[in-house]
Amino acid sequence: MTRILFVCHGNICRSPMAEYVMKDLVRQSRREDEFVIASAATSREELGNPVYPPVRRKLAEHGIRCDGHAARQMTRKDYEEFGYLIGMDRMNLSNMARICGGDPEGKCSLLLAHAGQSGDVADPWYTGDFEATWQDVNIGCRALLKELTEKK
Repeated sequence: MTRILFVCHGNICRSPMAEYVMKDLVRQSRREDEFVIASAATSREELGNPVYPPVRRKLAEHGIRCDGHAARQMTRKDYEEFGYLIGMDRMNLSNMARICGGDPEGKCSLLLAHAGQSGDVADPWYTGDFEATWQDVNIGCRALLKELTEKK
């Protein structure tokens, strides 16, 4: 079973977008029984909150639902439970390492690195550009799924 945790600052924009995009891609490829996909925050600021409304609307434009999401904070135990911890930006990676006490097994990475890109996923909280975030997440998730399915 491949276990993926997407991580951003608040778990209301980028990481849940990646979670639900990846779940949709996995469903489309008929591999649901091979994956566990979740998301979390590095902060406590949005705990319990649903997906940010503009993100919900962007997902809905593509036929993807995100009902029932409640933001949660990443824990040290997540490092043990997930094989892949995917941060949206470099600050997320730094905070993930702090939470987990480092990354001794090399499980942490940036989403866009899986697509051969060195940048961060655009943060719509600051940019207001939810389409740019959608494009980054979609490219990253498609590349990650390809990478993981080719490993099997």
